[in-house]
Amino acid sequence: MACTNCTICPRKCGADRTQIPVKAAFCGESEEIRIASACLHFGEEPLVTVKGGSGTIFFTGCNLRCAFCQNYQISQQGLGKAVSSRDFSEICLKLQELGAENINLVTGSHFSPMLAEYIKSAKEAGLKIPVCWNSSGYDSIQSLESLRNVVDIFLPDFKTLSQSLAKSLFGAANYPQVAKSAISWMINNFPLKIKNNKIMQGVIIRHLFLPGNLDDTVQVLSWLKENADKKACISLMSQYTPVPFKEDSEKFQKRKKALSVIENRFVNQQEDLDLRDFIEAFDFDYLFYQELNADSDWLPDFTRVQPFSNKLAKPVWHYSSGFVL
Repeated sequence: MACTNCTICPRKCGADRTQIPVKAAFCGESEEIRIASACLHFGEEPLVTVKGGSGTIFFTGCNLRCAFCQNYQISQQGLGKAVSSRDFSEICLKLQELGAENINLVTGSHFSPMLAEYIKSAKEAGLKIPVCWNSSGYDSIQSLESLRNVVDIFLPDFKTLSQSLAKSLFGAANYPQVAKSAISWMINNFPLKIKNNKIMQGVIIRHLFLPGNLDDTVQVLSWLKENADKKACISLMSQYTPVPFKEDSEKFQKRKKALSVIENRFVNQQEDLDLRDFIEAFDFDYLFYQELNADSDWLPDFTRVQPFSNKLAKPVWHYSSGFVL
């Protein structure tokens, strides 16, 4: 597929992604699939991590580019390396060999049709474990259709139902409608299949509480109760962490302005209690909730071969050095 007028994601920026370097694409990426890191990750939801860890592959670039993104080095600053279909298959098979419960593709929405072909090749080469699509929820139905026969699990964010928040934080006022459509498609096409406390197929919907925005979280939970309860798992996260961004002054000031619509701080004890009250009141059939942890030590640094703590992840591949195991 020659992506000369890109409409892969809902931004439909029309960029010619056959050119390297690519300048007009919002995601910042050409047709070449680039990866920053691959690891066995032990910090995902229990149904995903299980015992062996999730075989997590982090892609370069992003079609949403959240102002508070903890992975900004790869989503916004371009860290990563181009990989061929064969390279991708080798990474997937190595993760499988090391005991990964699944292949967890993080932020690949801007590569979706190309990645679908890569996943097919990996399966033909011997990949047997489930494949998980871990996205911001800003996916077009067209791109999701390209994944129908190669992805088993969907792990979308549902960030907000506020158009104003979405416009400020992502530059995408249409995020709420797009995410609702995408998540509805996922739920309708991939019913839950859980075996031995391991998700084999289905949808886990993540919502990150943004400090100072309890009303928005209530709206999101209300929509999920009506549209996703008993059909998907809900993961309510309280891990919002202020990121010490390293970038030039102009970019930092732009980011600071975007972040001014929320309270850029850790979640406090009262908010944690309020969230727990909401959980009890909504009474979801299947919901995960993180313990409050006001700590930034877990923030990743993708310039390192081990981007995470040794407790959270076991590195397998890095853009700077290839395989590390």
